[in-house]
Amino acid sequence: MSRDHEDPRIRYYRQAIEALGVGCFDVELADGPDDQIAELGRAIRSLAQAYQRRLSLLTSLSRVTEKVNSGMTLDEVLGFVYDSFQPLIPYDRIGVALIEDGGVVRARWTRSAASEIHLGPGYAAPLQGSSLQQVISTGEPRILDDLEAYLADHPQSDSTRRIVREGMRSSLTGPLVARGRPVGFIFFSSLRPHAFSGEHTALFREIAGQLSLIVEKSLLLEELAASNRKLLEAQHALQHQAAHDALTSLWNRRGIVDMLGMELARADREGSKLALLVIDIDHFKQVNDAHGHAVGDEVLREVARRLQEGLRSAEVLGRYGGDEFIAVLRPCTVAAATRVSERLRGLVDSTLIPTRAGLIPLTVTVGAVVSSADQVIDPDGLIEVADHALYRAKRAGRNRAEIAELR
Repeated sequence: MSRDHEDPRIRYYRQAIEALGVGCFDVELADGPDDQIAELGRAIRSLAQAYQRRLSLLTSLSRVTEKVNSGMTLDEVLGFVYDSFQPLIPYDRIGVALIEDGGVVRARWTRSAASEIHLGPGYAAPLQGSSLQQVISTGEPRILDDLEAYLADHPQSDSTRRIVREGMRSSLTGPLVARGRPVGFIFFSSLRPHAFSGEHTALFREIAGQLSLIVEKSLLLEELAASNRKLLEAQHALQHQAAHDALTSLWNRRGIVDMLGMELARADREGSKLALLVIDIDHFKQVNDAHGHAVGDEVLREVARRLQEGLRSAEVLGRYGGDEFIAVLRPCTVAAATRVSERLRGLVDSTLIPTRAGLIPLTVTVGAVVSSADQVIDPDGLIEVADHALYRAKRAGRNRAEIAELR
């Protein structure tokens, strides 16, 4: 038959096949008798629909992979999976469970159209002896067409009982195996019985490998992020230890001097004054000699607590060394430095120090200096001036405060 006399349906279907090659999958059946050409048309339309499903599948997987590569967490990626595959698989619920060391299957993520979730993240059961073990062993997806009937036959299945309580009536369970290693399971569930078919298991087989790798990669990224967090926490802990006194938890000598330097720079920028207080425990050596270093440590901790109690949250306190403490007050005047010095002295002197050796009377001597807005001085220079004030206070009888002012 020449093309001039061929059935127009053949020309139509030839054009439809050419359109498939450029991504046009909308094939309608041509009008005509139900003959071999009509059968050919139905086959071409089925092929177009299959191509369209596969393209949608690949597009969805590509987008999910992009989300993983962009740094999304596993939970975020699975949420995107839930939104992406609904046109292809008729689910109302997706759950993902991971296989942990020791052969425990633990629910990791769930999203559902149902009003209640009874099988949620954290739920765990042993893999050994469960029906899921067969799913992993065969590597094949499993369809349960009627969950209520399955539960009647397997009344010991707590997970099935829970999901039936949610209203689910059928399920498609797929194994997640990445590079030959079982990772876990993905559970597609529907509120309708008999919702899944061989077409959906075939779709799952197509996406299973890529989906498993996506889950594995997301888990590896999570583990890497967790390791980085632990590393940062350890780094912060080391930094804290390097700058803080182990006995009193105050800034140590290095830390308090660094803080003083920063506060001096800030005061210079703002044209304000700060006060530096050097606080020394009177006759502390006698406490150690009479009661031992363990009692001396108790005294140091209690004095540190009382001094901290006497300062505002913005004011900085550190242990400069031995029985000596430093406080930095900013902004501050001579009058304010005098008031704070007397308050701190009184907090130590007013009440005996409780220790394992009994109550111990104790006093402190304070040497303070107030910086000048017009005179630049470094931390060591300011500490030296405060030390001189401390020595003058000690020579005057201890248990008192001496204030110096830079001019």
